[in-house]
Amino acid sequence: MRIPSRRCWPFLVWAASGLIPAGLVGADEPNPPVKPTMIVVVGASGSPQYEPMFTEWADRWTQAARTAGLQLVEIGRTPESPELTDKKQFREAIDEAARQPGVDLWLVMIGHGTFDRRDARFNLRGPDVSAVELNGWLKPVDRPMAIINSSSASAPFLTALATPKRVVIVATKSGAEQNFSHFGDFLSQAIIDPTADLDKDKQTSLWEAYLRASRLTAEFYSSDGRLQTEHALLDDNGDGQGVRSDQFRGLTPIERTTDGKPLDGQTAHQWHLIRNATDSALPPDLLKKRDALESAVLQLRDRKKSLPQDEYLRELERLLVELAELNESATVVAPPATNP
Repeated sequence: MRIPSRRCWPFLVWAASGLIPAGLVGADEPNPPVKPTMIVVVGASGSPQYEPMFTEWADRWTQAARTAGLQLVEIGRTPESPELTDKKQFREAIDEAARQPGVDLWLVMIGHGTFDRRDARFNLRGPDVSAVELNGWLKPVDRPMAIINSSSASAPFLTALATPKRVVIVATKSGAEQNFSHFGDFLSQAIIDPTADLDKDKQTSLWEAYLRASRLTAEFYSSDGRLQTEHALLDDNGDGQGVRSDQFRGLTPIERTTDGKPLDGQTAHQWHLIRNATDSALPPDLLKKRDALESAVLQLRDRKKSLPQDEYLRELERLLVELAELNESATVVAPPATNP
């Protein structure tokens, strides 16, 4: 087995991260590894017409999470309880996630949002949650996180939640985009759509799903002859700025950053909800090491113009040799990939 090469970036591109699926853990293992977690929060529908739509989007995420063997927490999908509001359940789910450090956490928010020029809120049944509140809840959580808020007026959540350890996706570029957002529909489809796999490694990354969903959203408005009222953003380098899909051609950025920061998208391309057979068989330490090496190569490439050529080539060679050695060691722990 060889770690798949990626064709859309020079030298290599990004791979998946994750844990050994539960099926590969021995039944008699005393302390099986903690699995990644997905928290799916369905907000208040506000109008009967939106309830079946939100249900369908949530079903796609939850079915994919079950297929991937994730721990799944669902909020807002059972009858309301005055004693245990959706907001309280949301907070308790995050508190529980904080007690399981290290493994991936997916947080998917489906519903409506509001912005009053000061606070952005995600509309729950009962009390809403603001971007500032959610950031406070998440501070104790020491886990890699993918946070997806597909509601209207969700842009301030990106600003509030962005850190280098998080992938944050929002449906709008500002809090002023307050019309109903269709982006969540397209993203819930793209995350499980094999045709969204741009680098042809037989798995769809969160980055690839974001690019596909953003472009399908634009096509939706264009084909309907309507002005586009939502423009999704993704941030995964922690600067709180985010990028739009139209800043990329395929997986390749149209422009490079000049401040030395990693490009948005590199981390998101290492997040896969359903991984291919080869990556599913690899242990987490090799996956994490491979991700780190691939990111280092991409960051080195972004600094190429600022480095002497011999220094750049020496460092590139060192990283690629490490990747080759990791590639060889992977043949010991992972079986050859087979075609179905």
